Amino acid sequence: MSAAPIETVHDSIAALVGQEGWRAEGDAARVHYDGGGDRFAVEFYAEAERVLYWTVPAAGSDGDAAADRGAGTAAAAPVPRERIPDPLRRRIREDLDAAGVDPDAERRAV
Repeated sequence: MSAAPIETVHDSIAALVGQEGWRAEGDAARVHYDGGGDRFAVEFYAEAERVLYWTVPAAGSDGDAAADRGAGTAAAAPVPRERIPDPLRRRIREDLDAAGVDPDAERRAV
């Protein structure tokens, strides 16, 4: 007896990983974006179908990231989506759509 495949939250993560720059991290997918002097990490959480944006300190600007966590230096911080450049938001919606995820997930409040 063969059962039909069950779609899981991980299917959307696997589909996003097929898009340029995305990688899986448990129940989320993440992509990094550098543009206009800003660095962002973008995370899609499959179970909640939400996108979060984070600022990312410049690589090498603060030394070893693991050591810096306890030293009070720059760390990733959440960014309100209204402060995210429109081209990046469009790219995320396009990636979601190409992965079969509702692109409106990018607009949903957390």
